[in-house]
Amino acid sequence: MASGARREVLGRIRAALADRPSPEPVVRDYDTCRAVDDAVGLFAERVADYRATVTWVGAGELPAAIAAALRARSARAMLGPPDLPGDWRVPDVEWHLDEPPLVVERLDSCDGVLTGCAIAISETGTIVLDAGATQGRRVLTLVPDYHLCVVGADQVVVSVPEALARLDPVRPLTFISGPSATSDIELDRVEGVHGPRTLDVLLVPTAGT
Repeated sequence: MASGARREVLGRIRAALADRPSPEPVVRDYDTCRAVDDAVGLFAERVADYRATVTWVGAGELPAAIAAALRARSARAMLGPPDLPGDWRVPDVEWHLDEPPLVVERLDSCDGVLTGCAIAISETGTIVLDAGATQGRRVLTLVPDYHLCVVGADQVVVSVPEALARLDPVRPLTFISGPSATSDIELDRVEGVHGPRTLDVLLVPTAGT
């Protein structure tokens, strides 16, 4: 009964709109050619402005930097996507990879999550995840209280339009600008409401380092 009524209502709407002209296409001629002298340095500066910790890591130093970051946070049980590189899984840490998919209770019981990223935006200090390589499901970076993210210098772009031009819009995109935070009407800042309250970023020469 409800289905028949729904079809009738939608049919009337379509009939009423039949003679309407099609909408004009939206021109999306965004500026994707802006340049800055040091895009990676600007990204690091903007991320730090959001109260995230940024560490520059030299070639071949990533495993040691991961271990140092986890020691500093007293993180002993960490989550990771199924394709987390083996050399990122440093010793003396209990690793829980999301394969098969972990239940929410397990995600919540771990100290944090380690991922890579899809792209990073220097002007806004934003990290973008798209559930691609070294990132895993979106929920991995929403439930834990701590996120350690590896960003390659070759993944840093200058502007949001440049980032959008490189991203696939049908993928599940997550934009991260510092630790999760919100403010009430009194402007009291509360962190960790909609995601990790602590974000550490390791900046490496290339994404695969």
